[in-house]
Order: sequence, then C-alpha cells, then structure tokens
Amino acid sequence: MNLVEEFTLLAYADDGTPLTDGTHLDHGLGGGLLLELALAGRVDVVDKKVVALDISPTGDPLVDGALMRIVGDDKPRKPGHWVSKFAKDTRPQVLDRLVAEGILRTEKDKVLWVFPRTKYPAAHGVEPVQETAARERMRHAVLGTGEVDPRTAALCALVLATDLDGKVFAGLDRKVVKARLREISEGAWAAEAVKKAIDEIQAAVMVAIVASTTAATAGTTS
Repeated sequence: MNLVEEFTLLAYADDGTPLTDGTHLDHGLGGGLLLELALAGRVDVVDKKVVALDISPTGDPLVDGALMRIVGDDKPRKPGHWVSKFAKDTRPQVLDRLVAEGILRTEKDKVLWVFPRTKYPAAHGVEPVQETAARERMRHAVLGTGEVDPRTAALCALVLATDLDGKVFAGLDRKVVKARLREISEGAWAAEAVKKAIDEIQAAVMVAIVASTTAATAGTTS
C-alpha cells in the first residue's frame, strides 16, 4: 500500500466520513503523492524545487501519473506547487481504487434529507487490515523511543502536517504525541537526501493548507 492509500484510510472514520475538512484531506493526499515519489527515489528537492531523479515506472499507476506530470512540466517547481496540484484530483482516484480493491465500499445518503453525500465505509464492516497495520506501525513509533523506518516516519509527518494526530492517536496524551512526532520528524531515520525532501514536503503541506484556508475565508467575507 502506498502512503496515499494509508493516509486515506486513516483520514476516514468507520462510518465512511472524513475525519477532517476537505482542505486538510486533499492537501494531505497531495503531499502523500510527493512523499511516495521521494521515498521511491524518483524525485528530490534541490534548491527548493522538485526535480526528477529517475523516470522509470514504479508500477503504481497513481504514483507514476504524478511523476509524469512533474517530468512533463516546463520547469522545476516548488513542492507547494505540486502539493496543491495533486490536491485537486487525487482523492477520487484513490477512493475509487480502494473501492475497486474491495477495501472500502460506497454508500450514498442525503444530509438533512436534501444534500447528496457519498460515504466510504470499510467493505466488510470492520477496520481494514491495511489501516490497522498502518495505525499499529505509527502507534509503535510514537510510543517507542528508537529510530523509525522511513515509510512510517513519512506517514507520521503527513499526519502531523494535517493535524490528524488527535484522531489517529485518540486516547493518547496529545502533547506527548506531538512531541514524539516532532522528534521523529527531526530524527536521523533516513538518508539525508530523502529526509531533506520529506521535511520540505511536510512544510509545503502545512503552508498550502494555511494558504487555502485563508483564501477561502477571505472569499466568504468579501
């Protein structure tokens, strides 16, 4: 499972509704795609710009599509550019894939008996094993004191950037969780080049969320 799929499962409640607003969710997914490319050694962040290191396919259509968009651009762009770009269309792609794989199912209803809504609960009525595995990896990392593997650390960085830590680690002291997540983020858990790229992407997700929220607020007050 790629980071985008794991993040999606963590970001949806058991009843199939998102645990956060669309801005946090979509930018988290955009950041997840970029993080996946960094972990796969396909991109790096050089002089604050995303550059392709390897254009060979990863075998994952969602990830490879993102890579081709980066390669096909006319110039290198900042991580925030790609986080925002990927945020626009990643959610339906990953949800459709999770449904096709039999991990989630679609359920349609109406809010206040008027507004149509599609929910994505677990296909078999219990938390998917893939979500449980991701949650346990993260919980083990947060409750532990040692180094964390790069993939789990990247997922932790994504959860922290989107303020989902309170939901993902419900029942644990939030101050302790945040402190440990920051420690994981700052730790030497990956090759320096990979860690630098992930730090840049994590920061880009945070900035993109703030910018999008500010723009939306300004639009409603103007």
